[in-house]
Amino acid sequence: MGDVALLRADRVSVTYGAFTALSDVSLSFGAGEFISIVGPNGAGKSTLVNVLTGLVRPTEGEVRFKDADIAGRGPVWLTRCGMARSFQLVSIFPDLSVWESIAVGVIARTGRGRRWLANVRRDPMLASEVEAIAALFRLSSRLNERCRTLSQGDKKLLDVASAFAMRPEVILLDEPTSGVSTADKHAVMKVMVDAARLMGISSIIQVEHDMDLVFGYSDRIVALHQGRVVADTTPAGLRGDAEVLAKVVGKARP
Repeated sequence: MGDVALLRADRVSVTYGAFTALSDVSLSFGAGEFISIVGPNGAGKSTLVNVLTGLVRPTEGEVRFKDADIAGRGPVWLTRCGMARSFQLVSIFPDLSVWESIAVGVIARTGRGRRWLANVRRDPMLASEVEAIAALFRLSSRLNERCRTLSQGDKKLLDVASAFAMRPEVILLDEPTSGVSTADKHAVMKVMVDAARLMGISSIIQVEHDMDLVFGYSDRIVALHQGRVVADTTPAGLRGDAEVLAKVVGKARP
């Protein structure tokens, strides 16, 4: 665990009527960590990410980012404070070009209005930043293409590139390789991790189902089951816990 807790959930519970989505969850995410959140469908992963990114206010407990209460603050406020999120369903604008989509992230960080998009190309510093981010994500040759024409893997990279353009300290990735072919998943993940290191992003928190990627890239794994944390450990620690593995993936892995 990192020495400094950038993001912290203390005794968080989320209920919807009689249904409990999260129950008494306490977690701390430090600088320099790559953390994967895993669990079966319905375990509470999406609810946890929504709580951590201010989209859902917990029924009980508190969530703090850099020691500020962020419950219910929402993604725009958090972006300005140093947190960004990409979504499981690719949230790019299909009729924008790749260049324009990355520029949207730059604009969001600088607080400029949408009408300023047309002027980004006229600002050499910001235009250079857009092109540098595209290069990190191997999208330089597609800058003038419409987003709807991209492959699913490139759409995923563009979605994350747009989030990275906000220059966050912490980024949350919701199923960053969903819909990507098995052959391309490791390539997509490696590009994301390498880009994060080069851009100085302190911590990555991801929800991911592909356990090969989880074991291959994570410093730490948080396993959820029925809204509760059943493990918060290293990849080696999770591999050695047959009971938790059975809850998370349905069977123990070798």
